[in-house]
Amino acid sequence: MSGEELSAEQIREIVGFVDIEAPPPQDEPTAHFIFGTNQGQPAEIAAEQYNKGLAPLIIVSGGVNRHTGIIEAHEFRKLLVERGVPDSAIRCEDQAANTWQNVELSLPYLREAVESGLKVTAISKWYHRRTLHCLATLAPEIDSFYAFSWEPIYAGKVVSRIDWPYIPDGKRRVIREWEEVPRRVTEGSFKNVNLVDGIWRS
Repeated sequence: MSGEELSAEQIREIVGFVDIEAPPPQDEPTAHFIFGTNQGQPAEIAAEQYNKGLAPLIIVSGGVNRHTGIIEAHEFRKLLVERGVPDSAIRCEDQAANTWQNVELSLPYLREAVESGLKVTAISKWYHRRTLHCLATLAPEIDSFYAFSWEPIYAGKVVSRIDWPYIPDGKRRVIREWEEVPRRVTEGSFKNVNLVDGIWRS
């Protein structure tokens, strides 16, 4: 299916479903949880929030990236420290091989955030709806959470909310979220989440 085979209505429907963006209030500090990737934009977002006094705890997650060989969490930590975030504010999970494990192996740090009275803000690709469902399924004590999104680059092209249908690497990933997440909610392997008054709730 090419981008041209999707109607404007279908594109709006797909984006409306997969888009995770739900930023925290500008005066509310939260724990920021970075899902694994080999791209650096999430660290830039978290560092900016830290330097505004809005990210007192940053959880970085990700093991060895299968494409580049880097340890994603270690790269995030390096980028954060370079941008003024002290190591004492960073929690590092460096074994996860997928989105589910990003959450599963970071549960001690997510619970630390909850116990310290912080809400959680996920940081992930704008279309990566599975991140929200993994959080809700594995960490029900979080209850509700925010999300910052970013636009990844594949084969030198920015996969944006507008251009994704025309970028094969982007389209495949967006369609996967749109198809897989509802299926897994229906079969019961994912807890459902909904955006209610600007925050994701399970």
